[in-house]
Amino acid sequence: MARYTGPACRLCRKEGVKLMLKGDRCYSDKCSFDRRGKAPGQHGASAGRKRVKEYNLQLREKQKAKRYYGILEKQFKNYFIKAAKRPGQTGEALLTAIERRLDNVVYRMGMADSRKEARQLVRHGHFTVNGKKVDIPSYIVNLNDVVSLKEASRNSPKIKVLVENIKHRTTPAWLSMDKENIVATVAALPKRDDVDFPFEEHLIVELYSK
Repeated sequence: MARYTGPACRLCRKEGVKLMLKGDRCYSDKCSFDRRGKAPGQHGASAGRKRVKEYNLQLREKQKAKRYYGILEKQFKNYFIKAAKRPGQTGEALLTAIERRLDNVVYRMGMADSRKEARQLVRHGHFTVNGKKVDIPSYIVNLNDVVSLKEASRNSPKIKVLVENIKHRTTPAWLSMDKENIVATVAALPKRDDVDFPFEEHLIVELYSK
């Protein structure tokens, strides 16, 4: 399945919730979800009046998680398969594993306005893990890994703006952040409480367990 390249706000309207896909724009009066909250399409206005079946609830929750993190279907299912083999709750293991993706870590560091922008920065080789360049957005960080902005990247006009804005951003507790040097250390592995989006992950587990 190819990556979605259409309007990002259309996905939020489809899922009926802000997925924060456009960064700061989502907080402004330009947000399409606030201005046109109904689902896209000619039947969007009546979508909320339809009886929602159990399968559709499960499917929408899975789609919501995929779109929130910007992951393709095959990738997402592979994360689920690995999470199902781990001890504990599968849904929690799924979400916390995805939180450890490098693109998500860069976003959580405050070095990107959205996860889409974070993926681009990683692909362009602007970040290192433990001193080595990593340009794979799906790279999974481990405990005590150190994620840093490359010194040479600081000359980029775009990077300069992001570095200036980082002081106003909040970093999750599982990352120890040095905002002056743009260095983040994985101080602890993320837990379910660190996922700041109200997912109902049990619905995703139910969908894949059929």
